[in-house]
Amino acid sequence: MTALYETRAAEVTAAATAAEPQPYEYVRRELVEPDWRRFPGWRDITEAQWRDAQWQRVHCVKNLKQLRAVVGDLLTERFYDDLAADQQNLATMSMLLPPQMLNTMAVDAALEPAAFTEAFYADPVRRYMLPVASDRITTWASHPHSSRDSLHEAEMWVVEGLTHRYPTKVLAEMVSTCPQYCGHCTRMDLVGNSTPQIDKHKLLLKPVDRQDAMIDYLKRTPGVRDVVVSGGDVANMPWPQLESFLMRLLDIPTVRDVRLATKALAGMPQHWIQPKVVEGLERVARTAHRRGVNLAIHTHVNHAQSVTPLVAEAARTALDVGVRDVRNQGVLMRGVNNTAENLLDLCFALQGEANILPYYFYMCDMIPNAEHWRLAVWEAQELQHAIMGYLPGYATPRIVCDVPYVGKRWVHQLSEYDRELGISYWTKNYRTGIEHDDADALTRTYPYYDPIYTLGDAGQTWWSNQES
Repeated sequence: MTALYETRAAEVTAAATAAEPQPYEYVRRELVEPDWRRFPGWRDITEAQWRDAQWQRVHCVKNLKQLRAVVGDLLTERFYDDLAADQQNLATMSMLLPPQMLNTMAVDAALEPAAFTEAFYADPVRRYMLPVASDRITTWASHPHSSRDSLHEAEMWVVEGLTHRYPTKVLAEMVSTCPQYCGHCTRMDLVGNSTPQIDKHKLLLKPVDRQDAMIDYLKRTPGVRDVVVSGGDVANMPWPQLESFLMRLLDIPTVRDVRLATKALAGMPQHWIQPKVVEGLERVARTAHRRGVNLAIHTHVNHAQSVTPLVAEAARTALDVGVRDVRNQGVLMRGVNNTAENLLDLCFALQGEANILPYYFYMCDMIPNAEHWRLAVWEAQELQHAIMGYLPGYATPRIVCDVPYVGKRWVHQLSEYDRELGISYWTKNYRTGIEHDDADALTRTYPYYDPIYTLGDAGQTWWSNQES
């Protein structure tokens, strides 16, 4: 019998060897922290300094001078000029790049200026965290229907910073800053410093008054059971303030889910492993558990390069102290993660190596100057199909389109799709916070638009005629 099994195993192995390859072949890749000492400006930085959250914050790269001080002549003048042109003429987000994020760019590049510059240009993390002018397209750089607040969140504020968009869920924007600024930020009209192109809106209430107003609304609105505590990024709130707000949330008996939104888990994991934060998070997690509330952390990772041992340590620390789940909400972007291989590599790094659940990939929102990142709906549909069957079902992310005035919809849920003009039409089954008196809200269709440069000649001509 043993010989029979061995013969059969040999036959299966031989057949597999001779068979056509799978579209994607899984290979386990253990996480590695890139060596920050390869950058001239960090040659003498110790591991203790690198793990220190305050060191990371103080040494964020905020302008070209600071980038040059770190990277030096590894980047040629061509790149610095390209970056300066983008910051001056096109960027909707100011530059803010923690050392941790910069260190995940061009990790295997040769340390010679020409080669390093080419690798840096091509790097997927660089492409969305440090965009340059030559990345962006010059024709249809912004869609005609793009807007600063593309999801109309501010229209749905019930108090300053509290968006009541879904029937049972709210978004609490606690701060308007982050430890890092992503070029594609959906809240680019509010978050971060103003740029030469965008004069940012400001939160006007004092933080304590805004938080009081939010808590008061939630107490008066028992239909809300789910609160996303976001910003900006909650990692930029002083911990005592954040803990106090979370404890007040947990005192509201109708609140059953609390989600903390923080890209800093990936962009500055050092924040989430410092003792005062870990101890405070454990107090909150224990209180949530005792009161039967689901506490989760949602982070934002777009490429496998960003998943390092420090990111895994931060995620596991949160789970160890009682946070129920750590989940990832990425964004689909051309040149970053728009292949099945990119997405699956990322998902396996998150799920298999860092205990972070792949949850959503959003289509990039229709903000100004973002067309070079955005994908067409049909491209997102193809990606959803391509990643099915490789991951456990519970860890297979949904690719969603966040349709203005509708909300998140799986990319296959559209009701109509005009591929020639790049217009998809969507329906919904609930009213947003501003539609309670709108009798037609549940029967009309809502449009979403593909990037115009992805259309054929007829579609591009039609859009050109609309503009003339």
